[in-house]
Amino acid sequence: MLDLEDIFGHGGPLHRALPDFKARHQQLRMAERVAAALEHRETLAVEAGTGTGKTFAYLVPALLSGARVLISTGTRTLQDQLFSKDLPLVGAALGRPARVALLKGRSNYLCRYRLARVGGVGEQLSLGHTGAEHPLPEGMLARIERWARTTRRGDLAEVAGLSDSNPVWPHITSTRDNCLGARCPELSRCHVALARREALDADVVIVNHHLLLADLALKEDGFGDILGSADAVILDEAHQIPDLVTQFFGANVSSRQIDTLLKEAQLEATAHVAHASPDSEAGATAARIIEVVRAVEQGVHHLSSCLPAGAGRLAWREIDASLGVAADELAQSLQNLRVKLGSLDGDSPLAQIGERAGELALRLERIAAVDEMEGARAVEISPRGFALSLMPFDVSERFQALVQARRCAWVFTSATLSLGDDFGHFTGRLGLTDSPTLKIASPFDFERQSLLYLPAGMPEPASAGYLAAVIETALTLIEAARGGAFVLFTSHRALRLGAELLRARWTGGTPYRLFVQGEAPRERLLKEFREDGNAVLLGTTSFWEGVDVKGEALRLVIIEKLPFASPDDPLVRARIEHLQATGGNAFRDYQLPEAALALKQGVGRLIRSEDDYGAVVVCDPRMVGRGYGKVFLAALPEMTVTRDCDEALRFLRKHAPCHRAPTLTAGSL
Repeated sequence: MLDLEDIFGHGGPLHRALPDFKARHQQLRMAERVAAALEHRETLAVEAGTGTGKTFAYLVPALLSGARVLISTGTRTLQDQLFSKDLPLVGAALGRPARVALLKGRSNYLCRYRLARVGGVGEQLSLGHTGAEHPLPEGMLARIERWARTTRRGDLAEVAGLSDSNPVWPHITSTRDNCLGARCPELSRCHVALARREALDADVVIVNHHLLLADLALKEDGFGDILGSADAVILDEAHQIPDLVTQFFGANVSSRQIDTLLKEAQLEATAHVAHASPDSEAGATAARIIEVVRAVEQGVHHLSSCLPAGAGRLAWREIDASLGVAADELAQSLQNLRVKLGSLDGDSPLAQIGERAGELALRLERIAAVDEMEGARAVEISPRGFALSLMPFDVSERFQALVQARRCAWVFTSATLSLGDDFGHFTGRLGLTDSPTLKIASPFDFERQSLLYLPAGMPEPASAGYLAAVIETALTLIEAARGGAFVLFTSHRALRLGAELLRARWTGGTPYRLFVQGEAPRERLLKEFREDGNAVLLGTTSFWEGVDVKGEALRLVIIEKLPFASPDDPLVRARIEHLQATGGNAFRDYQLPEAALALKQGVGRLIRSEDDYGAVVVCDPRMVGRGYGKVFLAALPEMTVTRDCDEALRFLRKHAPCHRAPTLTAGSL
């Protein structure tokens, strides 16, 4: 029987199955440690540098263990890759085929019950239609109805041309709030229920973090516990877990959620009396329901009137005390709706809507009543309404209790879990401070393949001319590299102004094709950037991680500023004040480690293979001018560092393509 060293070695089954496979001792080391964690049901955190091959390093021991394994990822893209490509390949190479189930969140599956009733919301669909970006809802509905007659899995990804932003989507899927569960007349054909049954019977189940945490924190009724019989849980892209856990243990209530519930209540009440006379008992019941619905609508209007004009996010305490009173009144009106609908037949959709009203009321009461030392409360105001949220400051004990309650192995892995050799920020937020950790350096030769350039003479980031100086620096570097650049910003405002400044300098025609986040869908921007080979892409948060551009197309990453979270954000400010009030050091314990890990993610966009070359430029002078700059440097790979502009330009010219892109006119963008 082959051992791990044979499997990951030259000439082994993985090498035979993958022509480009390279034996790496880092990958073997991770696989051996994961295998030990699975065997002894340990909790383990593994940072695996870019190029380690961490996916195979946990899949091989998972399949060899014979255990029932749950694999959770941060994105649907990685979910699909594991299910369609990686697991079948590894299983075939090892001769260990496994029953594998792919389980997505319920909003990815067709709800037959809601599809049958979608005609009742045709007017809403028409109002929600946005034009040429999507097919007309009526045409898409017809396409979905034809597909629904033949699909087995009910995964809406099977429907060509249907994006999750299409206005039809929310009307043909269910949520935890509006699912009828065991009372649904379509339960025997429910795609969510089928997917869950397959997951319960599988050896390996692939989920995403949102679904896993929903199962941990919410225990969705009627569909079982996907964690119940797992021997091991492996969380890839685990750096996302602390923030996601905080969200799931928090609370959120929005005017949109309430509006949706009220519309459904009105539609169901109308259907309830469709064939009844106005003076019948059914007619009287509907009238009473409409009366209570009107009271909730008035509560929403009253709360809205307590909020300041204009869009933005504010701390709860920055708003007049009348907000708390209005929130309590709205919660009471939702409870009244729950009582009124709960008096109906327990199997009716109206009774289920009543349960949802009660849940919204409890969440609203929790947000309104929470002690300021327990969590940060914020109010998001937009032209479409409001959202009230609570984010607890400390979730470590709750998450630790959930982990310890399940006698299985837990493996957390990502390329960014540590600062230097210290995992304390990650493990501390999850209550895993006593768990073993392992850091595996990237097999790539960063000193040879990359250069970290820290420009001298940059103004302070708070100065008025800082962004202009960043763009001037970027122009020189982009020219030397002949394109192939990401320029990453820390805010949407900086992104917008940076794009304006760059376009102003490239008047008449741009030497490189320019892509700007927000001007096209993210995946389209990335696809066209890769295909062009010499383009320049300007992005913010969503381009700092989860973006993989291998090869020559990306050879320069320019980072506008160290990614400290804005202290003007009410949630950030509340966390800072909480740490200060409890004797902590907010900068050392929260702001600095969060920013250093974010920078590590941004720098990680550059070198994605042994053949990649390029430069990272951090324009922020605080990298060298402040003592904490060494924390940022320690978090990064061991790159060659320079402050010499000429050295940076020579490096970029050396690795630039021999040809330059043709000048583009404005019309070709």
